Amino acid sequence: MYIVIGLGNPGDEYARTRHNTGRMAADFLQTVEARLPQKKPGFRIFTPSTFMNVTGKAVAKVVKNKKTAEKLIVIYDDLDLPLGVMKISYNRGSGGHRGLESIIKALKTEAFIRIRIGTSPATPSGKLKKPKGEKAVEKHILSDFKKPEMEKLKKVFKSVVTAVETIKDSGLSTAMTEFNK
Repeated sequence: MYIVIGLGNPGDEYARTRHNTGRMAADFLQTVEARLPQKKPGFRIFTPSTFMNVTGKAVAKVVKNKKTAEKLIVIYDDLDLPLGVMKISYNRGSGGHRGLESIIKALKTEAFIRIRIGTSPATPSGKLKKPKGEKAVEKHILSDFKKPEMEKLKKVFKSVVTAVETIKDSGLSTAMTEFNK
């Protein structure tokens, strides 16, 4: 059984922010799975009610050991990817993402699956325009998505559903080959 965690912050004021991308994706996944006929999903979905930077405490209550961590899928926002892009990774560092840092510290392992969803703007040619400096990054990640951005994001969320299903049914390496193009 896989455990899917959608990272974000609790509260209505954060509901549509870029930093809540993981939580939004997990909620979308849960909605899609609820509509399917009575089949076993093979995963449980959690959206911790803790703030992003202390998510590790909540995750550690569900993921009790390193063996279980290998079946953990964390979905989160990633500034190193442009909006509309999703990548799957495994056993990597936090990349400066404080929610991931909290999980790595609490679980004492990096050996878990990540689904990274891009939130940075890009030029028309696709070149990343990542915000520079701590204040600019904070302003960006805590800003709400605009309507056209949400349309792009919904397409990514559909890919997230397929990626989680692929991980469950065919394994991580197959999912990475299929989605990390």
